Formats: sequence, C-alpha cells, structure tokens
Amino acid sequence: MMIRRFVQLLVGLTLYGVSLALMVRAHLGLDPWDVFHQGVAQRLGWSLGTVVNVAGALVLLLWLPLRQWPGLGTVCNVLVIGLAVDAALALLPPVSGLPARFGLLVGGVLLNALATAAYIGAGLGPGPRDGLMTGLVRRTGRSVRLVRTGIEGVVLIAGWLLGGPVGVGTVAYALLIGPLVQVLLPHLTVQPAGVTSSGQASGGRWNGA
Repeated sequence: MMIRRFVQLLVGLTLYGVSLALMVRAHLGLDPWDVFHQGVAQRLGWSLGTVVNVAGALVLLLWLPLRQWPGLGTVCNVLVIGLAVDAALALLPPVSGLPARFGLLVGGVLLNALATAAYIGAGLGPGPRDGLMTGLVRRTGRSVRLVRTGIEGVVLIAGWLLGGPVGVGTVAYALLIGPLVQVLLPHLTVQPAGVTSSGQASGGRWNGA
C-alpha cells in the first residue's frame, strides 16, 4: 500500500508540473502562486522550475514558527514539481492562435485538478504552500477561506507587480480548481490497509493519514 501511495504521489506531482507548463504556454494567465513564481523568474533570469522549488523550500521554513512538520509528500513537492515544469517547458513548443492557447489552458486546468487530487489523495503530507495555510488556520483560529484568500491575494499582487501573467486563466483557475478537485479526490484517495470506506479500522475510528 505504501508503494502505491508513493507512486501516486510522484505521478501527481509530475503531472502538476506538466499542467503548469501547459498554462504557461497558453499565455492566458496563471494561478496566484505561479503568477508570483513567473514574476520572480523573469526578474532573476532563473527558470520557472527553479523558482518553484526555491520558493517551496523558503515557504517550508515558515512552517518552523508554526510548529508544523513536513511529511514525505511535502519534501517531494519541493523537489519534483519544479523539475517537471522545466522538463515539460523544454518539450512543449510555443503556440500561436487563440483556439490553441485556450485548448492548452483548459487542458492545463483539468490536468492540474487531476494532479492535485492524486498527490493529496496519496496522504503523504501537504505541499509547502498548503501546509502554510493550514498552519496559519490552526494558529490564528481564522477560517480556511479567509487565510487562503489572504495568502493568495498577497502573492497574486506581488507577482503582478513583478510582471507575472494575470489573465483569464487566473480567473478560470480560481473558479474551477476547487470544484474539480472536490469531484476527483474521493476517487484518488488511498485508504490505509484495514480501513473501510466509512473510515472504520479494526482498532477503532480512523482519523486520517
């Protein structure tokens, strides 16, 4: 079971990087965090994947005062997504024409939802950015919606000021990603051995991975 979860984690993170590359090639806007990553990459002259990985590592440091500890999935998130996006961008040629760009955007958002559900469903730890959100929710007592909106609002504005791409893709991602992941996640959540679909284990109530 652990091997299945680890493989699903790596596949999900790799597909996440590919989905980001598709949205980059669409040139119609990125999600808030990747607007920031792209803006930093343009200013520093680094590859997008390098910025994604470095930013993930720096965000992970913010977990320390929140007394939050990374899981295997968290560490893999920092290492894998950036490598995957750089590899995918090297293989995907630029496209022209609005229909083709919209096609890449739609494919990128759908693939991103599938990838997100896959790596979350593996149950091996949240990504650095999601962990920052949940840590702040726990420490401040604020709602998930308020904390997530605040974090993503800050990084979106910062990314836009740095020259990151904001557009229809940014809006589409914000509106669609939550409902899509909610639909896909139950199908990709791996239950630990001995746990039934209702959450009952032989030793009592199961409280999650």
